[in-house]
This record gives sequence, structure tokens and C-alpha cells, in this order.
Amino acid sequence: MATVDVKTEITGNVWKVVASVGDVLEEEAPILILESMKMEIPVSAPEKGVLMEILAKEGDVVTEGTVVARLKA
Repeated sequence: MATVDVKTEITGNVWKVVASVGDVLEEEAPILILESMKMEIPVSAPEKGVLMEILAKEGDVVTEGTVVARLKA
């Protein structure tokens, strides 16, 4: 099994964390939702795996390329 870093594609605020550590996620399942320019943008699992770690919490400001979670794929 490999560890996969989940990165943001835009700069924004972490609006809501929708997954929990230990969840088995399918590819494209949402992990958290960013708010940027009054739009809600999901950050999704890049592949199927178990969510091992969430590195951002609600209210955090993240920039493009920030690792916000790790999956065991």
C-alpha cells in the first residue's frame, strides 16, 4: 500500500471537513470543502483508499498545492 498526499488545487478557506479518519473513500469522494471567492470547491480523494490523516481543520487558510490529507491506497 502506498501513501497518497491529497493537495488543494486553489487557495481558499477550509469551509467544512466532510470525511473522517478511517473512512474508506472511493476515487473522487469529497474529503473537505474549500470556500474561495464565494464558491464551494470540494477537495476529493485522487484514488480509492483509507483516509489516514487530515492535516487541515475548518477555518484554516490553504494555498494551492497544500497537502490537506493523506490516504493509504
